[in-house]
Amino acid sequence: MMSGTSLDGVDLAVIATDGLLIHALGDTHYRAYSDAERSVLRSALGKWPGEDGVAAAAQVVETAHLATLEQIEPVELVGFHGQTLAHDPDGARTHQAGDGGRVAAASGRTVVWDFRSSDMRLGGQGAPLAPFYHWACARFIGADVPLAFLNLGGVGNLTWVDPTIAAPELPGAVLAFDTGPANAPIDDLMRARGLGTRDEGGQLSRSGTVDEATVAAFLRRAYFSKLPPKSLDRDEFADLADAVRHLADADAVATLAACAAGSVARGMEHAPHPPSRLLVTGGGRHNLGLMGMLAGVLDVPVAPVEAVGLDGDFLEAQAFAYLALRVSRGMATSAPGTTGVAAAVGGGLISRP
Repeated sequence: MMSGTSLDGVDLAVIATDGLLIHALGDTHYRAYSDAERSVLRSALGKWPGEDGVAAAAQVVETAHLATLEQIEPVELVGFHGQTLAHDPDGARTHQAGDGGRVAAASGRTVVWDFRSSDMRLGGQGAPLAPFYHWACARFIGADVPLAFLNLGGVGNLTWVDPTIAAPELPGAVLAFDTGPANAPIDDLMRARGLGTRDEGGQLSRSGTVDEATVAAFLRRAYFSKLPPKSLDRDEFADLADAVRHLADADAVATLAACAAGSVARGMEHAPHPPSRLLVTGGGRHNLGLMGMLAGVLDVPVAPVEAVGLDGDFLEAQAFAYLALRVSRGMATSAPGTTGVAAAVGGGLISRP
């Protein structure tokens, strides 16, 4: 189960896996947060355990996940990521609201959770964690040359994969990192200006005029030259709102989309070899303006993951099912090429009902 930084709701996906390969993709379910629930979560963003509003946010997260879990038949394991409220890789700390022990007790199911802490204790960034699953997806679709996956959530995450290497934790199999902002600045601006919750279908980003000077200044920031692995908090670039404050609605949204696309292009500079294609997952792939900008700034074919038979709405939920199985079998869940951890390491807690 996965609740991302876009705060839209809970994604649930069932897979069959041995922890290395995907053997089958099963049912999927989605449970949207209500406006009231989303307000509670939003008010807790950036906060750490014990601060005001965090306990209420955890209750919202657990209640929503339990309701979603009721939609499926019994499974061997449940991966419960929780809701990231704050992520500070430089300070070696991260905060996901929601207690997997309480979810296990209330659901009567075995729950794997707290996926990031072990990685951070051993010097890793704690993110991104989906890359090992991206390697499995490349194997699942029969890829035999390097390719890349791009998740466009609140933040953008890029994974370069060489599926010819025998396991995702081996050297050279995976390189992954956060590229920069993706949907979060656009969504926040839409709400702040009373335009809705997102740029539906990319209507504004397609119709607006990009402020190229703002984009150029943004892409000069030190983060984009920093070598991966590297990761970001959802609100790392919150000041982008000020940079586009003077622009009309469509122009502001188009400029934020161009910043997201440009950060992916900067990230692609770090790929060991040019990938054969870029497969896009996450909510941002529905933004046709952003997708068109990506195609315009990259030298590789760009397509949503549906082009190869995958489901971009549930890929991250599937990833935490895959990682849960790996945790239960003592397998690695991150490696130097994904989070910068010193060596391949397994993470996660297992709570039984």
